[in-house]
Amino acid sequence: MKSNQEIVSDLKEILSLVNDGKEGYKSSAEATSSNELKALFLQWEGERIVYASELKEHITKHGEEAENEAGGILGGVHRTWLTIKQALSSNKDSAILEAIVTGERAAIAKYDEYIADYVDHADHLNLLTGQRDGIKEALATIEKLQLQYKD
Repeated sequence: MKSNQEIVSDLKEILSLVNDGKEGYKSSAEATSSNELKALFLQWEGERIVYASELKEHITKHGEEAENEAGGILGGVHRTWLTIKQALSSNKDSAILEAIVTGERAAIAKYDEYIADYVDHADHLNLLTGQRDGIKEALATIEKLQLQYKD
């Protein structure tokens, strides 16, 4: 069984990833000229803000502080959102959507990893599952939009 510190580290990693997603959606909303995409990106940015707040509450319950507001590059999975910056430079909606798909798939994989470790994460399993499901819904929408915005 993991120590409290290891559990908090897991939650902070998810928090960092959520904040990366928040920043990615914010940047994407600023870069697109599509009002439809802009509205969706801002909606999902707002969801990530809520997710971050929920994660911070759980980190606090474990006796730690969560100061990460802007995301980070704590591991390989976080770097996937950096591809958004490259996609934004082209201002092509198809490139932006592809970068978001990459980031969301990485986020889902990380959530799945911690959800599978239900013994260590039992007290926040519902939180992680709910957030993962929200990300999956966003990803499904984005994948449909890719067909619409294909070059």
